[in-house]
Amino acid sequence: MSSSLEDLLRASAPQVLGVLVRRYGQFSECEDAVQEALLAAFRQWPSEGVPASPQAWLVSVAARRLTDAWRSESARRRRESAFEPEAPSVSGVDDTLTLFFLCCHPALTPNAQAALTLRAVGGLTTAEIAAAFLVPEATMAQRISRAKARIRGEAFSLPADRSSRLTVVLRVLYLIFNEGYVATAGPSLSRPDLTAEAIRLTRAVRGLVPSSGEVAGLLALMLLTEARRAARLEADGSLVPLEAQDRLSWDGSLISEGVALLEETLPVAPLGPYQLQAAIAAVHAEAPSAAETDWAQIVGLYLLLEKFEPGPIVTLNRAVAVAQVSGPLAGLALLETVESELGRHHRWHAVRAHLLELAGDAVGARDAYREAARLTASLPERRYLTNRAARLA
Repeated sequence: MSSSLEDLLRASAPQVLGVLVRRYGQFSECEDAVQEALLAAFRQWPSEGVPASPQAWLVSVAARRLTDAWRSESARRRRESAFEPEAPSVSGVDDTLTLFFLCCHPALTPNAQAALTLRAVGGLTTAEIAAAFLVPEATMAQRISRAKARIRGEAFSLPADRSSRLTVVLRVLYLIFNEGYVATAGPSLSRPDLTAEAIRLTRAVRGLVPSSGEVAGLLALMLLTEARRAARLEADGSLVPLEAQDRLSWDGSLISEGVALLEETLPVAPLGPYQLQAAIAAVHAEAPSAAETDWAQIVGLYLLLEKFEPGPIVTLNRAVAVAQVSGPLAGLALLETVESELGRHHRWHAVRAHLLELAGDAVGARDAYREAARLTASLPERRYLTNRAARLA
């Protein structure tokens, strides 16, 4: 199947699931039915063609799967009497947003909320979600299964009090965007369908809570980051690091929108981690060149971010900025403080390799690049890291 058809199915899945859950109220059973409908589309559409209304086709097939699963005469009569009068249309944003807030139900733990939403709305695989949370795939599979069971029977409607779920909604949107911008595995460096969906949903959430500074901050972060997409790859698919990117190919309209959001939000809204990350992205976006980047300001923003959201990834990113301001040895010293937490992650080894190379340790850098290449499941990243190691051999 062509990538365009795969993208269509991936984008349609959460909207179809939203329609079914709104109609039948059985989250787990509806998700199974949607997966079967997607499988049927994979089998039929390449030879028979894409239907005029792909989402309506998927809803129809998935609904038939549910009917087949509910063969009991009494169960069928009960559900038909309850739901047959309703003939919902395939609604894009509304159903997807409602599904989003359902998956972020307060009965679930924050990690379970995020995992379930990434699976049902983001379309990520269990392996991809496990990688994002740095846990084994089996652990994540159990977490998602328990989450489905906990929300079984919950009403499919936007909650009146959305503020209690907003933190998790934003976290999940952030993770979906990150997976789309830097795919954890596969032949492609990124998945534009995921970043586009994350931006679309974040715009929709901002429509629901326009006064939230963190929603605006997250949207600004996404736009400023997405603006660099075209410069991240060579024509042959090779990865281009930030310092080597052609800044003239960055999307100026996205940068302008992201910066405008920050300028509108920062003076009036309570400060939060997404606004700080967006501010860091804005410093990069507005620097005329890599050499003219205000790294001291970036170090200060990361120090502030660590107070709001302490964690090893923030420290790892700060180590890169510290190396630019105080030298690679200072960056390496900071990097060592999170080795116990990130030592099995390819990014830690990749940053260490970069800093060792800056420090003049070619042998150490070569070995670290090789270890990073061994640990990553992304083929473009592996090629890039392998090439860096070969250059130092």
